[in-house]
Amino acid sequence: MKRLSSPVVAVILAALYLLAAMQVSNTYYQLIFTLVPVWACFGLSWNMLSGYTGLVSFGHAAFFGLGAYATVHAQIHWGISPWIMIPVSGLLGALAGLLVGWPTFRLRGHYFALSMLAYPLALLYVAEWLGWQEVTFPMKHADAAWYMQFSDARAYTAIATGLMLLCIFISAWVERTRFGRALIAIKQNEAAAEAAGIDTLRWKLKAIALSGAMAGAIGGFYAVVLLVVTPQSVFGMLVSAQALTVSMFGGVGTLWGPVIGAAVLTPLGELLHARLGGAYPGIQGVILGVAIIAVILLAPEGLYWKVRDWWRGRHAEAEPALDASDVATPAADVPARRAPPQGEVILDVRNIGKTFGGLRAVHDVSFQVRRGMILGIIGPNGAGKTTLFNLLNGFIAPNGGQVLLKGVDMAGRKPHVLCAAGVGRTFQVMRPFMRLSVAENVKVGAYVRATSERHAQELADAAVARLGLAAHAGRIASSLSTRELRLMELARAVAGQPEILLLDETLAGLGLDESETVVAAIRSLAAEGMTIVIIEHTMKLMVQLVDEFVVLDHGEVLVVGDPQAITQDKRVVEAYLGKKWSAKNA
Repeated sequence: MKRLSSPVVAVILAALYLLAAMQVSNTYYQLIFTLVPVWACFGLSWNMLSGYTGLVSFGHAAFFGLGAYATVHAQIHWGISPWIMIPVSGLLGALAGLLVGWPTFRLRGHYFALSMLAYPLALLYVAEWLGWQEVTFPMKHADAAWYMQFSDARAYTAIATGLMLLCIFISAWVERTRFGRALIAIKQNEAAAEAAGIDTLRWKLKAIALSGAMAGAIGGFYAVVLLVVTPQSVFGMLVSAQALTVSMFGGVGTLWGPVIGAAVLTPLGELLHARLGGAYPGIQGVILGVAIIAVILLAPEGLYWKVRDWWRGRHAEAEPALDASDVATPAADVPARRAPPQGEVILDVRNIGKTFGGLRAVHDVSFQVRRGMILGIIGPNGAGKTTLFNLLNGFIAPNGGQVLLKGVDMAGRKPHVLCAAGVGRTFQVMRPFMRLSVAENVKVGAYVRATSERHAQELADAAVARLGLAAHAGRIASSLSTRELRLMELARAVAGQPEILLLDETLAGLGLDESETVVAAIRSLAAEGMTIVIIEHTMKLMVQLVDEFVVLDHGEVLVVGDPQAITQDKRVVEAYLGKKWSAKNA
């Protein structure tokens, strides 16, 4: 049986919801039927930014309130209909999102969340200073429908449901495109997203602009429903909390979460307020607080994810184990290579250095990588290997020197720029996108080179097959073993068709048999012409794998040479084992 898509399910549920709403004649209950899709839309707008990127916003009321005040003032001063102003309010929200995001995205974690809180509070005080304590829509007896002033309140429910469907369609489109995968990758591991070629700032700005547009539009409609706009009703803390809570309760990072949260919490809060609000003022705030506590304790990611994970757990089938024979070219079939290729110099590192305060992590390091070779970078702990990789990959800007990629100096460029230029990267500590499948993880890496969704899928499929993971493409990354995760990260890097691949201790955490599988994959890539630079501590495997070694010690190049010469070099032995050991065993 073919599974229905999210938009189709949404249309069916919206039709049933409207059918139920049309049976209600009580005006208060009609208002509740209208408020459910209103808060679902607001939750979806919050989810567009915070749910997909993980950057928690406490200030979404800023966009919501701007839309509300723009709509009411446009009608008062210029006679502009809400039918026009609701889309315009969306544009204002998008512009506000860009203006807010540009400076605020420089912050991380709780600093970002708290800074977002400042915006609606500032606007609240500005509205009060301007004397906008109560701004009322003028009543229009002529052309009342043109000004959204209906005698039958069920018309508002129909409009609100239509806006909710629009927000659901937008969210569904985002989820299944590069846009959504980029945001989810940023949420789950921003460094890995950058290394995969994602310009994280650009995508976050797109997300907050779209999020602000949705919030501004629904804020404009909310003002029409209330007829009276006050600073607290649109800029207040409870407004931002409403968006956050319905999303967290239902499930963040999915279009269904805010809808579920709004459907449960809005009627509950409104009905309790109607019955107990006189005796217990602020009962709605209590409901939101209790909902947040319950979610944190029982379902930290929300009801949707809790139910989905439970359902998948009940119906999960045993996954086939990955065998060494799954890798495209077994290690035994790839001859060991000793003579380094003499072709074009693809990477030329010249006198690069980095200091952290008084610590000299990397100093005056130079080496060359020729097309098709495997270069190994080794050295004792603290030698500066990973710092050097971060300099080559753009995660750290050097104090001096050059990183010439095919003759172009890329020193200090951002990781996504280097990825687009042809530098792939894996990490010592694995950075998978745990909520995505193997195929989706690899597809994220393919976007940097893809010209379309279909092309990205083709590149991803080829990389998955190339690393022997075709049978595991549908598995969620969180269910993979360490070896499978290492191969998946390789596939994600390879999907971007890099000119050169940087592997940072890609055998870390693997047993001997598992290491041989990954080594077989690396040698297979090299046999196909891939240029590779690898950091690794397992000397026995490295000697069998690389064409040339660069040995670092205390941030400086100790020696460069072929594997045979390096393993017999006294300076290398002393650097690894110490002078006393070398003298004792001479």
